[in-house]
Amino acid sequence: MRKKVSIVGAGNVGATAAHWIASKELADVVLVDVVEGVPQGKALDLLEAMPIEKRDVQVTGTNDYAATANSDVVVITAGIARKPGMSRDDLLNTNFKIMSDVVSKVVAQSPESILIVVSNPLDAMAQTAFKQAGFNRERVIGMAGVLDSARFRAFIAEELKVSVENVTAFVLGGHGDTMVPLPRYSTVAGIPITELIKPERLEQLVQRTRDGGAEIVKYLKTGSAYYAPSAATVEMVEAILKDKKKILPCAAYLEGEYGISGYYIGVPCKLGAAGLEQIIEIKLTPEEDAALKKSAAAVKELCAVIGV
Repeated sequence: MRKKVSIVGAGNVGATAAHWIASKELADVVLVDVVEGVPQGKALDLLEAMPIEKRDVQVTGTNDYAATANSDVVVITAGIARKPGMSRDDLLNTNFKIMSDVVSKVVAQSPESILIVVSNPLDAMAQTAFKQAGFNRERVIGMAGVLDSARFRAFIAEELKVSVENVTAFVLGGHGDTMVPLPRYSTVAGIPITELIKPERLEQLVQRTRDGGAEIVKYLKTGSAYYAPSAATVEMVEAILKDKKKILPCAAYLEGEYGISGYYIGVPCKLGAAGLEQIIEIKLTPEEDAALKKSAAAVKELCAVIGV
């Protein structure tokens, strides 16, 4: 019996995540969207690619949550992007309503599932999903750190002209301007990058990582990143489905770890069959700790707007 992953939102991120999952033969995929025809068309197109890829998976597109029943993992990408003239609070309130509606429908069909939240603003949406689902914190995880770390790794590899396989990088905190890349814990083949890259150049790479999403939006003009966000999501899905016990930076609900309680913040997480299996606490310098607390304060502010 193959595993089952449902993806809510058949836009670029959701559909590309379905593509990665199917091409890795990780699970059968159900693509759900409110727009009639879009999930059905994209799912059928992907299904027809499977003989070429030599992958035996079922890909289904639907507007009906009944098709998502008994999913092992549900990825939620649903939500709207910020439009010109729209305030941050307008965006927050709109996506809060969408997330609340989606989660109630998902949970009704798959009460044992693990939720991976991708919708923005990420940390506040993960908090919304957690409160709405009524699951324990192990089964509601936010995707941001894997993406932010991948961007940082890409820039480091490019800078040093080394294989991306040699590069590990850690980014903590909220997803956005207040994220906290940690050069001390970032290495190339085990060598700290602080020994390989001059401080002023390293700061530029850190800033480029913080601006990673905005840099892509600037180029695309009418859209945002989706290849890397969807690949990051699928790395989390794979770690859970294969019970890999993989340590990845994810948004998790903290209960005192890092001196923070009651909010979703990006921290190193061990992912396995139970979802979030452990939060790894690493020693931070006073500066890093202050940056993480500042990031948590920004998340708290967003959550206050929507009352979660």
